[in-house]
Formats: sequence, structure tokens, C-alpha cells
Amino acid sequence: MMRSLWTAATGMVAMQLQIDTMSHNLANVNTVGFKKSRAEFEDLMYQTLQVAGTETVGGNRLPTGLQVGLGVKPTTVHKFFTQGDMQNTGNTLDVAIQGDGFFKVDVNGRDLYTRAGSFKLNQDGIIVTSNGYPLQPTITVPTETKTITITENGHLTCLDQNSTELASADIPLYTFINPSGLNAEGRNMYSTTQASGDAQEVTPGDKNAGTLTQGYLEMSNVELVDEMVGLIVGQRAYEANSKSITTADGMLQTAINVKR
Repeated sequence: MMRSLWTAATGMVAMQLQIDTMSHNLANVNTVGFKKSRAEFEDLMYQTLQVAGTETVGGNRLPTGLQVGLGVKPTTVHKFFTQGDMQNTGNTLDVAIQGDGFFKVDVNGRDLYTRAGSFKLNQDGIIVTSNGYPLQPTITVPTETKTITITENGHLTCLDQNSTELASADIPLYTFINPSGLNAEGRNMYSTTQASGDAQEVTPGDKNAGTLTQGYLEMSNVELVDEMVGLIVGQRAYEANSKSITTADGMLQTAINVKR
């Protein structure tokens, strides 16, 4: 059987993964705090027909070898935590992170991390995410509160109608040595892995952590034009690999017809 049939098949599978990844990016172009991904690949093993440097009959050595590659395989889908654009909302509980860091959220007893700062108040006055998961550490806003202020370093203050302080708390950030190693859980949440390292609690603005901006949201870091160009390239590469299969099939058909 011709190698090109299987080699081209691996190329089609790889390009399908690339298109799947870019489609996911495009689907989340307006998702708060979303971070884009990129599929990465490597070539497969080679079949060595002649080793470079082999001595010939005349005593010379071959300057190059003869190797035939056997295709491609996906190695990783890398997530990029570059800064997304800031959107002014004017909502006092919308908080954007400018720089590195994550908010910590309690999801049914698990500590998960997010960049999405679109917070709300639940029926008990606790600051929660859009899915109702409490921000950690838990912050309760008194019912008499009229104004909530959040500084760049994460200090939250609740004021009544007379600007009297009712309560205060600090919102920490959590950083990782390798944020790309975090496990995406969906719902804008990430969990730690051995690759990401443990979460390090820091005060916003300290130890290279980002600062907080009240009344803003960090939007997706997906570049629409880049993804569209990537889709075109992936589609054409998929077509080229399928053409390789068609060509190999034609060559096999020719070989079969030789006997006729």
C-alpha cells in the first residue's frame, strides 16, 4: 500500500483539529475573559531507506540520507493568556484584571479560577459569578449599601447613602508559574494541574500581578481576522491532503490496470 494514503490521512485529521480549535475561538469571540487556543503539530517518524554518511563502494560517504516521512500528529492545544480588550460597562460589580492573575471561585467545594469579572449579588448579598458561585474569599454586601467601590489593589468598600462605611474586604488575585498548564473546565473556569503549579495568592499590583479596574470587563483576546485567515489556510491544507489521497488512488488504479 502506498505511504501517501496514510500520510495524507494524518494531515486531514490534523487540519480538522486546527479548524475545530479555531471554530471554538470564533464561537467565543464575545465571551468575557475567554482566552484563545492554538493547535500545534509535529511530524511523525521517518522510514530510513539510506543513512547519511554511509560509505559507498568507492570509499566515499553519502552527504545526505534517504528518509520518507509518515505524516503529522497533534501535540498540544496551547492556550494564550494575553490581555483582552477592556469594555466599559459602568456596572459597579464588573471588575477587569489588567495584567496577570485570576479570581478564585468556590464551585461546589472546589477552588476554580477565572478571568471573567462579571460579578453579581445573590439573595444573601454575597458576591457571586453569573452562575451563582461565590467569589473567594466570601464577601457579603450589607443590605443598606448604596455604593460599592473597588480600588486597583482590590480593596472593596461598601458605603451607605451618607457615605458611611458599612463593610470592607480585600479581593486577592492568584497567579501561576505556567497558566497555559491550567485545565479549562468550561463556564470561564480553570482548575490547577501539575503542569500549572500551585496557585499563589497575591495582592493586585504586587509581585507582577495585575491590577483591578472597576466598571470594566475584559473581553476575549481572539483576533477575528487572524482566525478567519487561519480557517482559510486550514481548509486549503485539508483540501490539499485530500487531493494527495485522490492522486495516490489514481496511481494505484493505474498499477492495477497494467495487467489488463
